[in-house]
Amino acid sequence: MSLLDVVGPVMVGPSSSHTLGALRIARFAYKFIGEMPESVNFVLHGSFAETWKGHGTDKALLAGIMGMHPWDERIREAYIIAKNSGLKYKFTFEDLGEVHPNTVLIDAAKNSKTYRIMGSSIGGGEIRIIMINNVSCEISWEYNTMLTVIRDVPGALERILRNLTVNISNLYLRRTNALGKIATVIIETDEEIPPDDRKKISENPCVMDCYYVRRD
Repeated sequence: MSLLDVVGPVMVGPSSSHTLGALRIARFAYKFIGEMPESVNFVLHGSFAETWKGHGTDKALLAGIMGMHPWDERIREAYIIAKNSGLKYKFTFEDLGEVHPNTVLIDAAKNSKTYRIMGSSIGGGEIRIIMINNVSCEISWEYNTMLTVIRDVPGALERILRNLTVNISNLYLRRTNALGKIATVIIETDEEIPPDDRKKISENPCVMDCYYVRRD
């Protein structure tokens, strides 16, 4: 048992599941995009949809997508800060299927690019990112995470892996467009992936897009 199990997480808000977990999912999306998006739609599922204002899930999601930490006192003023920042946002409600009751789908846009991230808050502030840009995954954010969109050609994955100088904890590979021969690779590592590794991977002719999210 850790100290966190005894005293609970450091956070602003009433619920580790509905507030802290929601914020961490949105903060993951913020770090994946690399900055605050121009617009975002939070699609709330299950109990997130039922208690979204009562437990501060709405403010937590707004705070997270603007890059705030869980202990930031400004979370309470998330609506005002979002308005002043020019963030266009909305909350919608939908049954997202066979997923955890505390699940949100984040559809965001920045510089004509769109991002789609789905995450679940599983208790105690812990989260699972279960989809990135329509690719299923199981990311706890306990690791550093790199996502690359690659041309699905022989040897493409091997060319990426040869440029990594750190150990891989988990790896996901899925073809996302069979006709266009496009695949997505998600790599999780214990150690931070060095900038030089990331530069070599992003410059690889097989790599079409590359994102990196440091462990929080």
